Amino acid sequence: MSTIIKTSANVQLKKRTGFGKALRNSLTMAYRGLLKIKRTPEQLFDVTLQPIIFTLMFTYIFGGAISGDVKSYLPVIIPGILVQTVITTSIVTGVQLREDMDKGVFDRFKSLPIARIAPLAGALLADTIRYAIATFLTFSMGYVMGYRPEGGLGYVAIAGLVVVLCSWAISWIFAFFGVIARTASSVQGISMLVLFPLTFLSNAFVPADTMPNWLQWFVKINPISHLVTSVRELTNSGTVGSDLLISLIGAAVIVAVFAPITVRAYMRRT
Repeated sequence: MSTIIKTSANVQLKKRTGFGKALRNSLTMAYRGLLKIKRTPEQLFDVTLQPIIFTLMFTYIFGGAISGDVKSYLPVIIPGILVQTVITTSIVTGVQLREDMDKGVFDRFKSLPIARIAPLAGALLADTIRYAIATFLTFSMGYVMGYRPEGGLGYVAIAGLVVVLCSWAISWIFAFFGVIARTASSVQGISMLVLFPLTFLSNAFVPADTMPNWLQWFVKINPISHLVTSVRELTNSGTVGSDLLISLIGAAVIVAVFAPITVRAYMRRT
């Protein structure tokens, strides 16, 4: 009896130790990802220049036509640009993952005494910094242009966290593409093909009721539309609606579905 108890205790200890090791290794790999950004800062062009260019371009092109003037359009476009920019940035996760696998980086990781899941988990963690940078710059650009969210700074921070969380969840989809695809360019092509219709056929840039009736049904059920609406409610009025709950449930479902199959495919490939 005592032998069985000792064996069970040893198993539990190994599980706790294994989880702790995997967590430490994942954080180390996340730090590696940040060092890559430090050494090649051009990797941040998409999260630094894109929010600025898109905010200026869409605001001055559509502002007068949709809201009458630029200032009135800012509460509509800033949340839309924020979601569109950060979600699009999550594609980089799969592209860089495929590039590392093609270069043999993960083969070298296999020879190290680290948890096998650490390189994948570390890459996903490191990319949350990219999402945070894009979020900060989008709100900052909006503020420079005159955007003053009535929800207050606290709700703006909550909206930013929601977007980062949902983008991290979506990055599991693109990480899966990165593991199973043959080339990095194919990962980017497939990801753009999936993401662009979702972001542009949403309420991110124009109200859904200005679209044809046959298109409105898709815009209203589009998960990107729910996320954009939840961000608008948080930032512009400081309210929490059903769209926020739908967005968080959707993010949880994506992780529940794609995290296991991504890890399984990753383990087979590496």
